Amino acid sequence: MVEELSAQENSVVLMLLFATIFLTLVTLGLILFFYFSRKKVIQKEREKAELKIANQQKILETSIAIQELERKRIAQDLHDAISSKLNIVSLSTNVLLSDKKTTNKQKKTLEQILEITSTTLESSRKIAHDLLPPILDKFGLKAALEELFEDYCKNTQIDIQYDLEELEISKEKQLHLFRILQELVNNSIRHGKADELVVFLEENDNGYKLRYQDNGLGFDVEAVKKKAGIGMQNIMSRARILNGKFHYDSQIGKGSTFVIRSNYEKTH
Repeated sequence: MVEELSAQENSVVLMLLFATIFLTLVTLGLILFFYFSRKKVIQKEREKAELKIANQQKILETSIAIQELERKRIAQDLHDAISSKLNIVSLSTNVLLSDKKTTNKQKKTLEQILEITSTTLESSRKIAHDLLPPILDKFGLKAALEELFEDYCKNTQIDIQYDLEELEISKEKQLHLFRILQELVNNSIRHGKADELVVFLEENDNGYKLRYQDNGLGFDVEAVKKKAGIGMQNIMSRARILNGKFHYDSQIGKGSTFVIRSNYEKTH
């Protein structure tokens, strides 16, 4: 009788042991199932986010490319349509001024027309130059930036100290760097109210580094990270096109610093 009870107890213990093992395995299986399911969901969400970022980047790159094409078209129109016609007006006015039959009153009016025409012609040339600087295509980035900085120093109260090295990069990438610096200088003058800038562009073993610093009003870095303006978005987009790492720092009342580091393959 005792042996029968002992056998039953052993049987119950074994059943409980197997049941415990079974429940443990089921629980472990459910945990692993939910873990890998969750991991798969997270992976899918990450892929969707990366795809969204890639699409946004592609849209921004397309937008920038369209901007450059539009700038080129407007610059060409200014040169071909407006500047050429203004030159004709200027030449015709000079012919009338040299005519002996022209009265003094008429000459005064013609001189005013000539002055307005010359001023408008110079403005249209400057706008066309800003839209598409010919020196960039002919002589490269270093020469174009030197001209840009000299123009700013001549026509504004700003002082720009710079040290630039020639980079062996494509014309397209040179244009992106030129636009980035153009945007930074405009922001420093208009929004930062800066009167001193320091710009370094130098090669290193693997690529190049651009460092830009102003003594302007500065800005709230966290606010810009949450919502960047169009100018800053364009700068960041161009930096990504250059495969560059873009970093900026600023303090209210203590100016701003912008750094772009990029690797590139030299062209020969």
